[in-house]
Amino acid sequence: MNKGFWNAGHRPTLFAAFLYFDLAFMVWVLLGPLAPMISADLGLNAAQKGFMVAVPTLAGAVLRLVNGLLVDRVGPKRTGAIGQIIVMVGLLSAYIMGVHSFGGTIALGVILGFAGASFAVALPLASRWYGPEHQGTAMGIAGMGNSGTVLASLFAPLLAKAFGWNAVLGLAVIPLAITFVIYMALAKDAPNPPAPKSIFAYLEPLKKADAWWFMLFYAVTFGGFVGLAASLSIYFTDQFGLTPVMAGYCTAGCVFAGSLVRPMGGALSDRIGGTKTLMAVYLIAAAALVAISTGPATVAMALGLFVVAMLALGAGNGAVFQLVPQRFKEEIGVMTGLVGFAGGVGGFYLASSLGIAKQLTGSPQMGFLIFAALALIAFASLAGVKGRWRSTWPTALAGARI
Repeated sequence: MNKGFWNAGHRPTLFAAFLYFDLAFMVWVLLGPLAPMISADLGLNAAQKGFMVAVPTLAGAVLRLVNGLLVDRVGPKRTGAIGQIIVMVGLLSAYIMGVHSFGGTIALGVILGFAGASFAVALPLASRWYGPEHQGTAMGIAGMGNSGTVLASLFAPLLAKAFGWNAVLGLAVIPLAITFVIYMALAKDAPNPPAPKSIFAYLEPLKKADAWWFMLFYAVTFGGFVGLAASLSIYFTDQFGLTPVMAGYCTAGCVFAGSLVRPMGGALSDRIGGTKTLMAVYLIAAAALVAISTGPATVAMALGLFVVAMLALGAGNGAVFQLVPQRFKEEIGVMTGLVGFAGGVGGFYLASSLGIAKQLTGSPQMGFLIFAALALIAFASLAGVKGRWRSTWPTALAGARI
């Protein structure tokens, strides 16, 4: 008998996965909202600023592969606990010793990458409790932890203005510690997890073309989302002369839009199919990014276009992970790591390319245009594989939408 979503699965674990993911994302992008103040204090140029905010994304991408392996070997709950402890210790150390150079920001960015790697823990932690008919909704709710980027954008500039940006690193540990206690009390690994495999067996999905397609599709949707989340505070301060606090408000509005629709994207995909949702996502995101690349004349115009782009990309994040568990249910831990890795690489590329474009041309617009082209490539690629997916995946025969 098919249960309703709220009667299926394990709600305390779903909540714990969301909360852990939310606070981890908050600190993962922390350098973005603080970048205007950090760069002013340390005298960073545009390329260094772009690289600084991109490093946590790249580190998180690599560490997602590690977490993907650990999830299948020691379980998602224990893997998440280890990562949270590393992040809290790293932030406390940075607060106590201080960050005094560009190299110091890079080292901090690597530590924050452990927070970004939470993606490869929170999603399988939730996913393993739900059947294929509920994957889009469950993964969307857990993945709505992307909204933690809103908290960073809203509060980090305000706290930095009041206490200094270095103090924000120490203050961030307080909600992280509270979340850790709740996570340990509520989270529970699903029964009957996949049997651990050899290390080399974890690379088996890469022999299948669908794994590479998912990596491409998520590199655009999640890469675009997190790349913009890390970069928009710099964009609004550089392009329009906004204060860091006002730039944080603008960034928070954009990120909130993208985070809010992630579960909606998953639920819509459960209803009409992930491929239909994704194809619409790529067209809308590409159109918005092309418009942004022309250089909006006002803050309001830029803000509106970024909100549209983030709405599309956020929905796309949910759509991708409505599809992944259908194709790779027995390998969801490692696939979450691989696909999450690709998403992080996409975010690193976007954030760093905007800084490089600004350094070389005086404007970040070329970076937006190139990423719009990547969205169109993803659209064309999906159009080419969707027919095969619908005719060969077992979940299609079981009634799940593809």
